[in-house]
Amino acid sequence: MHAIEFQARVKNGTIAIPKEYKGRIKSRVRVILMVEEDTITNDYIGELLQNPIKVSSFQPLGRKQTHERN
Repeated sequence: MHAIEFQARVKNGTIAIPKEYKGRIKSRVRVILMVEEDTITNDYIGELLQNPIKVSSFQPLGRKQTHERN
């Protein structure tokens, strides 16, 4: 196994491998992410607003359901 190092931005949870390395990667790889400190966030609500999780069976509550008490 040998190492290839490059800088990349994560976009929609994906890291693009630069063109110059794509031909050299033919099989499984081991990935170690080293995240710059300023990109770590605890703003989970903001993250979800920018990158909402898609759930196919999701049904938003109606007005009546949001005001019902059990």
